[in-house]
Amino acid sequence: MSWSNIGNWFKTRVTLKNLFRLFLGQLVSFVLALMSFTSSLIASLGVDAPITQTSFTYFALAVVYGSILLYRGQKLRIPWYWYLALGFVDVQGNYLVNKAFQFSSITSVTLLDCWTIVWAIFLTYFFIGTRYSLWQLGGAALCVLGLGLVLLSDAGVGGGGGSKPILGDALVIAGTLFFAMSNVGEEFCVKKKDRIEVVSMIGLFGMLVSGVELSIFELKSLESVTWSTNIVSDLFL
Repeated sequence: MSWSNIGNWFKTRVTLKNLFRLFLGQLVSFVLALMSFTSSLIASLGVDAPITQTSFTYFALAVVYGSILLYRGQKLRIPWYWYLALGFVDVQGNYLVNKAFQFSSITSVTLLDCWTIVWAIFLTYFFIGTRYSLWQLGGAALCVLGLGLVLLSDAGVGGGGGSKPILGDALVIAGTLFFAMSNVGEEFCVKKKDRIEVVSMIGLFGMLVSGVELSIFELKSLESVTWSTNIVSDLFL
């Protein structure tokens, strides 16, 4: 490959639009890392409330994007029960991954969260018809190899962190399956219909599902938490 070909490749690929997309991706990664850190910190304080942690996220999505949808005054382009299904699987994914912080280390949970990529490849291949190149499949296989090393470490080969690392890892992997189902469904709906509608409805139904499950599984746990004015200092000191 000549230098001119390399230069042409950079001119077509390295554009402001692509750099902006890269920046947004890194920004999302930073926010996700911050959420993982917060979940791990909450678990270390003895608070077992995985559903409560994500309820506020669904509430914010419903309020912000739902307001835009109401302002437009448009009818739903996708039946509500599909959004209920997406909201349900998304809540289960968040619950299982946040629950895993009670048993495994933040490093293992964050790394194993990448299993979502593997599930998403299978689901998009069989249900949407997406085809992947050998380079893409090879990259996914390399990721799986790395995740296998994490599992070996948590099984005792290298000494994993957490009280029950194997249970925590299993919860994460199960959660990533739900995440993949949610992500693939969201991608299909967003590409075919309206992004604002999809996000607002997932926020609404995710909030409703979280409220129901919270009242059933988590209410006693929240009541047992000793709330104090020193909670901020406990979190950061």
